[in-house]
Amino acid sequence: MTEPLEGAAVTVATMSLAVLVSGTGSILDAMVAAGLPVALVISDRPCPAIALAADHDIEAVVVRRDSFGSDFDRDAYTVRLTELLVDRGVSVVAMAGFGTILGQPVYDRFAGQILNTHPALLPAFPGWHAVRDALAHGVSVTGCTVHLATLEVDAGPILAQEPVDVRSDDDEASLHERIKTVERRLYVETIRSVLAGEPTATGLPVPAGASEGVRR
Repeated sequence: MTEPLEGAAVTVATMSLAVLVSGTGSILDAMVAAGLPVALVISDRPCPAIALAADHDIEAVVVRRDSFGSDFDRDAYTVRLTELLVDRGVSVVAMAGFGTILGQPVYDRFAGQILNTHPALLPAFPGWHAVRDALAHGVSVTGCTVHLATLEVDAGPILAQEPVDVRSDDDEASLHERIKTVERRLYVETIRSVLAGEPTATGLPVPAGASEGVRR
């Protein structure tokens, strides 16, 4: 990956964004609508987000998993995906509901350049059932977190957070939908800041292509 020349301005227009998907593509749609430079969409399985990318004339590739069982070779799969990202000259990677946990090779190659979003105020309620867990614990406020992805799931440096009130009549679906509304806006804003090398919502500067200086 080519580093920007010293002293050169890094702008959104000069950066290339890849989005990893596994579902409907609602976050991807928000990114495209906001004008983010999505150059590549990758899925681990056939899904509606791939068709959505095609509708926007964005290259879409299914890097299909060969197994969802105990014999799944996570590192070999990660190498295949990482090679595609490198081949396309990607600068920043945004996970958007991607259903496969990736191995070390992608973090070696794109350290500090992979973003993810989570439907809770990390470090509270990590994992796949964050909304359900928040309701089960009876909290009055939960929210959305945008963070740098690391090998340890939901443990990377936090870039932005926004609270969402829990209502007395909320169930998992209604609360998750309100979090998604915040998520689609906050994630887009944070990605734009990262691509431009601007401070994120936490006030932490995140130079494009680097993670130095970013700490939880």
